[in-house]
Parts: sequence; structure tokens; C-alpha cells
Amino acid sequence: MLAQQTGWAQSAATPVAVDNALNTGSGVNSTNVPDANTTGGRAQLRGNAGYQNQGSTSGPPRQDSTLQSQQPPSYVPNEFERYVQDLGARLSASKSGEQPLTPVAQVRRFGADLMTDPAWGASMGLDPLPQAPSDYIVKPGDEVAVTIWGSADADLHLTVDRNGRIAIPRVGAVQVGGVRQSELNSVITRQVGQTFRNFQVSASVGRLRSIRVFVTGFALRPGSVNVSALSSVLHVLMKAGGPSAAGSFRDVTLRRGNQVVSRFDLYDLLLHGDRAADEIVQPDDVIHIGPVGDQVGLIGAVNQPAVYELKKGETLGDLLAMGGGFNAVADRSSISIEHLTDKSGVRVEQVNIAQPQGARTPLAAGDVIQVASALASVLPKDKQAKRVHIDGEVSQPGDYVLPPGATLSDALNAAGGLTPKAFLFGTEFTRESVRQVQQQNFDRALRDLETETAKSTASRRVASAEEASSLTASENANNRLLERLRQIRPTGRVVLPLTPDTHSLPDMALEDGDRITIPARGSSVGVFGSVFNTGSFIFADNRTLNDYLKQAGGPTKGADPGSMFVVRANGTVVSAHQLSGTFSDGASDFRGLAALPGDTLFVPEELNKTTGVQDAKDWTQIIYQLGLGLAGIAALGL
Repeated sequence: MLAQQTGWAQSAATPVAVDNALNTGSGVNSTNVPDANTTGGRAQLRGNAGYQNQGSTSGPPRQDSTLQSQQPPSYVPNEFERYVQDLGARLSASKSGEQPLTPVAQVRRFGADLMTDPAWGASMGLDPLPQAPSDYIVKPGDEVAVTIWGSADADLHLTVDRNGRIAIPRVGAVQVGGVRQSELNSVITRQVGQTFRNFQVSASVGRLRSIRVFVTGFALRPGSVNVSALSSVLHVLMKAGGPSAAGSFRDVTLRRGNQVVSRFDLYDLLLHGDRAADEIVQPDDVIHIGPVGDQVGLIGAVNQPAVYELKKGETLGDLLAMGGGFNAVADRSSISIEHLTDKSGVRVEQVNIAQPQGARTPLAAGDVIQVASALASVLPKDKQAKRVHIDGEVSQPGDYVLPPGATLSDALNAAGGLTPKAFLFGTEFTRESVRQVQQQNFDRALRDLETETAKSTASRRVASAEEASSLTASENANNRLLERLRQIRPTGRVVLPLTPDTHSLPDMALEDGDRITIPARGSSVGVFGSVFNTGSFIFADNRTLNDYLKQAGGPTKGADPGSMFVVRANGTVVSAHQLSGTFSDGASDFRGLAALPGDTLFVPEELNKTTGVQDAKDWTQIIYQLGLGLAGIAALGL
């Protein structure tokens, strides 16, 4: 190293580590190094990594390992913040009738995001102001970066010692303490010029010294904090975690000795971007955070719902200004204030902000101000506009908001009318209120079915192993059926009284959330169930259901023709049982019905069927029991 190769003795306060930079030969004595001032030779101060003070580095400032391991402070709301959050959630739920349609924004203390920024942990160990201003005065502990080129080359990072000096190889000590950064170049150039000629110098303040500042009062992490010499009150607060839940954002005091240097209101920064009171700290300064002032909650249709801290004399108008004012859907004539301190029972006060005295309404600690939304205003249903969705064979499908009292025909007119392919008979009309009622009735019927099935199973007597096996199989089948029924969800479809040749929808009033789907005219008839070839067959006029049943191969041997049914495109159902009479099971009349576009014919399987062996066994047992009875009668002589 340089100190070893040239024999220069460096002071213990400023040890310099450099490579073999000065000697041009292989000697280790300083007499082997030509003097640039006497021999004209070029003395080179070369350094690949830069000449460094021991314990310092070139490039970006080091980060303390303890700071790297720390995490940003977690936000802990106080009891009043949690109360305002719960109140906002309850109000949103009560207006929608169920859960809120959109997630309720978390109501936090105004300014808490500033102290819990996710980037806080990553930047905690970095110098918040790495570039020192030109009027910055160099002091002990600062780092000075010096670059020399020309007849001598050097890249040095030197720490100012306690006497305000830096040591440059072959130059000696340079007094820089108390020098402004803008004057560093001239001061160092004069000193280097006493040793070298034909060179240039660039000098600036590198890494700043660290100073100790005390944070007291209601801080999240009170105590001593080490920060950069150019840190301000805000930087110190962020490093200390900011005010705690009991600390004030509006009463931060900077003390220096026995004097109050400044009072910093963080709301000036948050609301107006004003950092006039954000002073640069000095060693041993004290930053004191006072207790939190009166807190009020602002929720509802405002731009910034939050919990705000008020100073004495601030009114409702001041609070609304802090919250960014009303948003686009606010009902400005309806502002309610809930007073926690009102013990008379009338805790909610209605305020009209349009009146001059409305904005001057005084507020107290614990008040919760809610601005109503015009979208959530409750009106009688017959006076509410209806939002409906129209899809299918209409000119302009989409969502439409129709006036109160609008009908199905009005909805079609709003969508531009029908297309030539529209098939009104197959209109699918669904309604949310109907779906809810269907779901309730279905759930009730399913519970009744489960109860009856359980009673039937428990009351059955088993006389043989065969009956026990049959009972187990029946229970498994019932369980599978109930499981499938639980997965069924009603659609809320309303069957409209339409005929195949209809050209208009009935004059039926709409409800909010109705959905209308106009299909195209069907081109097929479906046949499913217990037939030889299930599928859909091309529709043709003047054909009956029997014609399509024949195309599917007819009912199988295990089918139940007397239970056949067809589902029409409009949602109605026609079954063979409906057409049955005293001397007919209705199957023949059913088959003679005219087929319609979009029909779905279903042939069910016969459920209570038995095989020939089972029938023979049953008859044999009956005859056997009858024979025993006749023999007993004969024996008794009856």
C-alpha cells in the first residue's frame, strides 16, 4: 500500500489506502519517486477503485445492516378509527339491504399513509438528500470526494477529521472545515498547486456526516435517531415511525437548546404541500410530538373519507375542505352529524350546508359526519327509474334506464325494436325478485323432502336380508337425488302468456334488474329421454310430436309413454297426463299435438317396473299363501 511503499506516515485519524501509485520503479523508498516539481517527470496518483479512507466506500452510500433488517411500522388504528370504520360499513349495508355492492373503503387516520409508505423500509438507510447545496458548510465527519487529473491522477474519498482537515497523498493536510461546498475546488486547487503543475481538480461533498436527533412525546418509536446532516424534521419523523395512535399530526415542535425553532403542522404539507416549517435539523435537536387533538370522522360521498384531527375553532366547512369537498354523487342538502357526547338520546343532527350557518357548524371530539349519496337516496319503487337488460334479436341490445311505470313494450322500443328473425313466443323474461322467491320456496320444499325421506326410512320394517339390502340401495339413491337437487338454482324466469303467432309482448310493468332475451326463431325440435336415438331434428310445419318421436326411434321398452311431456319455447309445459281421460292415458292425444319451433320432447323412464322373474316369484308366493289358507279352511270344516 502507499503508506508502506513510500514510507509516508499517515495520521491515525485519516489512514489512506491506495495502490502502487507514486513510484515508477520497483523500489520501496520514497527516494525512488521522481519529484514532479524538480525533475519534470509525471507523478501519477492512479487508483482503480479510488483512493479511499479506511472505513469508507466509493459509489452509493452504505446502508446500515440493522436498518436493512427493519420493516416499515405497521399501522395500528385507535379505538375511534375502528368505530368510524364499523359505522361506515353498517351504513352501507343498511342502504343496500344486504352486503354493500362495492367494498367499503377503509377509513384511516388522515396522514397515516405518509408514515406507512411501503418504500419506507427500502429507503430508510439512504441519505434523503444525497446532493449537498452549494452553500453547504463542510464540517468534521463529512466525506469529500476529490478527483485530480492531468500531471497527477487520483480519485479520493476522504473523511474530514475532527480538526476539519483531509489528507491528500504527496500534498498533505488541507483545511476544509468551515468551507462552503462551492469553495472546495479553489481551496484544494491552491494546496495541490504547491506540489504539482498542469492538473485539474474537481471536489465536492460526498456522503454527509451523521448527526443524532432526539424524538420525544407521542411518537411510534421515541428515542435518539441518527440521520444525515441535511435531514429535516419530516425525515426524522418518518424514521421514528411518525406519531403514534395517541400522537398529533398537527403539533410537532422542533427545539434547539432552550428555544423553540419551529412548529410543524403536517396537515400543511398533506393538504397544501407547504414545507415552510420543515426545518433542517442540527445535532442534539429535540423533536417533540404532542398528544392528539380532537378527532372527527368524515365518511360518505366525499373525496377523502378519513379520521381528521381538528384544531380549536375549525368548523364543518374546514373539515369538508380537508376531505377534498363533495364528490360527484354527493347529496349536498343532506349532511348528518352524529354526536358521541350527546347523552340526550338525539345524537344525529341534520345540517344543510347550503345555508350560511351550515358551514360554520362547530364540531366536537368524537363527531362522525356523513355525507349522503344522491345515488343511494331512497324513493318509492313506483317512482324509481328501472334499469333493465335487453338482449337477443333487437336492434340495439344493452342496458337501459327507463322511467317509472315503463312496460315490456317500452323496453323493446328503447332497444330499437325487433329484428326480422325475432321469435317473440320464445321470449325469456327473468326477474330478480321472482328468483329470490323461487329460491326460498325451493329450499323449503327441499327441507320438507329431506324430512319426509328420513321419516319414511326410519319407519320401514325389515323382515329379510333382501329387504335390508333394498332399503340401503333406496337410501343411497335418495341421498344422491337430494345432493343433485341442492345444486339446482332457480333462474327467476316468468312465463309470459304468449301464442306462437304473437307480435307484441304483454303490457307488464318492469322492475329494476329485469332481463329480457328475445331469441331467434327455432329451427329444431329436441327429443330426449327413453328413446332409441336422442337428439334434435329439423323443424318443419304441419308436423306433430309423434312425427319427431318416430324420428328418434320411438319409446324404448322401458319407457313410460303415459308420462311424456314437452317444454315449449315460452316456458310452458304440456304433458300426456294433462290429456288423459277415463278410457285413455292421454298418450295418443299427446302425440297428435302440433309441434312448435324450439320444442323439447322428453320421454321418461318407467320407475316402478319389474322383471318377469320378479313377477313370477311374487305370483308364486301369493298362490302358495292362498293354498295354505284354503287348506286351513278345509281342515276346520268351514
